Amino acid sequence: MSNIPEGAMDYIGMRTSEEFACEPVEPGAVRRYAQAIMDEAPIFAPDAGTDNRFGGPVAPPLFPQAMFRRAYGDPDPVQENAYNEDFDGSSGNRTLALPEIRQFRGFGVLNGGSEIEFYRYARYGERVKVTSFYEDIVEKQSSKGPIILIYIVSDYFTADDELLLRIRRISIRRPLK
Repeated sequence: MSNIPEGAMDYIGMRTSEEFACEPVEPGAVRRYAQAIMDEAPIFAPDAGTDNRFGGPVAPPLFPQAMFRRAYGDPDPVQENAYNEDFDGSSGNRTLALPEIRQFRGFGVLNGGSEIEFYRYARYGERVKVTSFYEDIVEKQSSKGPIILIYIVSDYFTADDELLLRIRRISIRRPLK
């Protein structure tokens, strides 16, 4: 007998529309990100010449996922939901704007990790967009009982549709007893 609720498999293949980051790759944000990850490589600096193998300054490999933040002037979802008892903060994740799989409400949730494929660095001034989709839902047996793995893929592209980064996230759900 499967522990995957009826109708949950209908979400496989469901995709978000493309969403552009609110700003292009810009030096100040790259500097703060590079400092935060403690990697101030010369290729990330604004004065990296165009004679390097990347054709100019670039952002760190995972920077595109950090570009998707609330635009200046947009409503703050935390403030809007300050008195909403059901708000768990997850709707603020702009790169995973997929609909909630309601059939998994009431299940325990764990982060199952991420697999990352890196294709190329984002260059200063480039616009970045993302689209995400439910790739698969799989039931497995663990030493503690059944678990359900939900695979979500987010692809980050340039405005010219050149793939920069693919992140495959795994969400683990466990039926509560």
